[in-house]
Parts: sequence; C-alpha cells; structure tokens
Amino acid sequence: MISNSPMAPVALPDTRARHTIEKMLEGSGVTLNGSQPWDIRVHHPDLFARIVRQGSIGFGEAYMDGWWECERIDEMMHRLLRHGLGGAAHTPAGRLLYRLRSSFMNLQSKARAYIVGREHYDLGNDLFTRMLDATLCYSCAYWKQATTLHQAQVAKLDLACRKLALEPGMRVLDIGCGWGSFAEHAARHYGVEVTGITISEEQAKLARERCAALPVEILLEDYRDLDGEFDRIVSIGMFEHVGQRNYATYFDTVTRLLKPGGLFMLHTIGSNTNEVSADPWINKYIFPNGVLPSVQQISDASEGKLVMEDWQNFGPDYDTTLMAWQENLLHHWHEIADHYSERVKRMFLYYLGACAGAFRARELQLWQVVFSHARQGRYDAPR
Repeated sequence: MISNSPMAPVALPDTRARHTIEKMLEGSGVTLNGSQPWDIRVHHPDLFARIVRQGSIGFGEAYMDGWWECERIDEMMHRLLRHGLGGAAHTPAGRLLYRLRSSFMNLQSKARAYIVGREHYDLGNDLFTRMLDATLCYSCAYWKQATTLHQAQVAKLDLACRKLALEPGMRVLDIGCGWGSFAEHAARHYGVEVTGITISEEQAKLARERCAALPVEILLEDYRDLDGEFDRIVSIGMFEHVGQRNYATYFDTVTRLLKPGGLFMLHTIGSNTNEVSADPWINKYIFPNGVLPSVQQISDASEGKLVMEDWQNFGPDYDTTLMAWQENLLHHWHEIADHYSERVKRMFLYYLGACAGAFRARELQLWQVVFSHARQGRYDAPR
C-alpha cells in the first residue's frame, strides 16, 4: 500500500472537468472512489479541474499535495497506459513548449549538464542508500535468474563485464558512473583499471570512498571534456541525459576514446518512437532535461562510427526493479523521515509507481547495446 492516509474520499463534484476525466477513464478499469487497489480516491474537489488544466504535471503534483490516493499507482498507471491515455498526459501548450525549447535550445549543453546532478542525484545519499541495494546501482537490474534486488543488480553488473569481455589490466571508462557500482565490481572482480565520470558531487564523493582501495579514478566531469584512450567503455543509465541534439557528439566522443578493436556497451531506457518529448512531471521533479532515445536515433548517431554487435531488451525487468526500490523506500523511510518532507516521500512513490506501470505496459524499454570499434572477427554476446 502506498499511503496510510485516514482521509475519506470526498463526494465527486458535478462539474464538466469531472465528467471529462470520467469519460477518459471509461474502459480502462480505473474508477473514481472505487474499491480496487488501482482506483483513484479523490480527496479534493478541485482535482479534476487541475488535471484538465495542467495534464500530467497537475496529476503528479496533486498526488504530492495529498489531493488523491491510490494503493497501487503502478497498477493504475499500467491500466491507463494500456488504455491509450499516455498522450493525454501532455497538454497541447505543454507539448508545443517542449518542442520549441528542444528545437531552439540545447537542453543538455555543457552549461546545463549539471542541473540533473544538483536537483536529483545530489538530493541526499542517505535517501538513495536506503532505496537502492548495497551495490547502489540506480539503473535496471537483471532478473533472469535472480530472486532478490541485490542478486539482480550484481547479475546486471556482471553481465556488462562479460559483454565487454574484460581482462586484467584493461583500461575501462565508465561514462556516468553514479556511486561507483560498475567501477567497483569491474575493478574488484575483473582486475581492470576504471576511470568513472559523473556530474553529481554527492555521487563522486561516495564513489571515491567505495573505490578507495581499488584502481579506480572518479572524476567530476562532462563526457565531452574527456581525453585518453580506453580498451573498453561502458555507460549505464546515463544516455537518458544526453539529449537528441548531442547524440552525434556522444558517439563521436566514444569513438575517439575507444581503442581500435575495443568494445562499448550502452545501457539505456528507450522510447518506442522518435518523438522528442518528456513527461512534464518527470521533467520537473525527477530528471530535468532528460529525453529518451529511440532505436532509430541511436542507430543514426552511431552509423559510420561504430559497429552494432548486439542489442538486448529486458525492459520488463525495470518494472520489477522499480517495485523493489519502492518497497525499500517504504521499509526504511522512518530512518530518514526527519530529513525529508512527506511531499518528497510522495514524489518518490509517485515516480517509482508510475514508471513501473509504464514499463509494465511496454511503453518504455531497457536496452543494452554492444558496439565495437574496428574489431575483427565474430562477437557473441553473453546472456
């Protein structure tokens, strides 16, 4: 259960906005003030006008403000998306504004690249260490044979190492190293030297502490400023922050830094379409300026630079991962409740549940793509 709120639902107002929302929900299996865990229980009569006026951002903010409750946000969102209501999240004005901004501005320029680090990843290591598992992986785990979050995250890290065919003494670059999860695993278990980069000061600080006794260097640096030459390159859960205007530059940089014969593994959430858009609520509260790539966009940006050797999709595993993070957060929240407001807690619960529902509905994908640089011979990807 997401919330233990004792408030009783309010009587539904007889307004045009309420009837508009009810019409949209018809056939989705989600009802207002219903008895199912995925039903929306209304606690403020102005909720409907807020949603009609503001779309996704109004819906998410209303949950943060306690205007509605739902025991299973993940199941609610799954049903809404399967019903085809994903597009309704964007108001026409909001969709137009994002397209104009992304067309005339580089939302992920060097000057803006550190925004997501400050606003999300720097929020507090005490929060993330309780939400994540001991690896501190903040990306999709690999649940093929795992039964716990920790097992699944270790499996994901090891899968990446095996896909990269790591050998002792290799120099490895980790673009978007987070709290040092991959760097620690690869250095400890495969005997490689790792350079990790992040745009988050809090991530860099903790990653350096975790990897202090290992051949690992953690840099607070933008990928575009890197120099050097590496046998292998990995990027796990960072490409979502690159932005479509920078995809070509990103692959140019990887190609420049990767030795001939080397391998690069890209682990990223992916979109089913080429449309350049972002959920307004996610963009404001979770990942500012983030945008998800499509198959075609990745293909176009890498064409003529690297050879695509393997493409694996295990998007449904992100659903399981997000639900495990939500369980951890709820279980440990009392330990940090004095440091964070109830609104922050509700923000994370909405984010985790809504994203789990999106992966369950197959609206979002999770790809691991292996590329080679002037490599000779056959490549067979582990699974």
